Amino acid sequence: MEDINETGKPFKITNASREIRKGVVAASLEDLTSKVLEKLSVEGGITVVLEADGTEIDDEEYFGTVDPNTSLMVLTEGQSWQPPSPPCRFNMDQVDDAKGGAELAGLVGKLKHNLCHVSLLGGAELELLSDMDPESLVDITFPDKIFLEQLKEASGRFLCEKRQAQDAMDLLRLYQEKETESGGTN
Repeated sequence: MEDINETGKPFKITNASREIRKGVVAASLEDLTSKVLEKLSVEGGITVVLEADGTEIDDEEYFGTVDPNTSLMVLTEGQSWQPPSPPCRFNMDQVDDAKGGAELAGLVGKLKHNLCHVSLLGGAELELLSDMDPESLVDITFPDKIFLEQLKEASGRFLCEKRQAQDAMDLLRLYQEKETESGGTN
């Protein structure tokens, strides 16, 4: 039987977004780094971390303690480890108010990853969010009730502002139409 130090240990590697997954057998951190650069077509410096918690593997001694088949993440310059995003699980039977349930869960899931998009939503989506019952989604899809309550409140504010802006535009349009009519009759 061959010595594992001579043949290397198998590892699962992924990129920062967890979109690419590859298998690599490496005998050292240096060997791993060179194979990762080749397999993931990465250029420049990289940092290797444990995918599970982001612990950096920065020397041969620590690399030697990493178990075979461990999932490792490769970060390029400017990237940092992030925990995996929870899957969006949604069961319509568990929601008290199923009004737009699947759509609401999908919308909340997207906003959980990037809350800035709430300002880009249309009136229907903002209304759906501002009318949601945070209790109906807590523990089913998103365990963070505070986030859901704040999202509901922010959506209500954006919806109100959109409606005020639309009312102002309608008023200006009416004013302009009236001015056009009175200008043509003089």
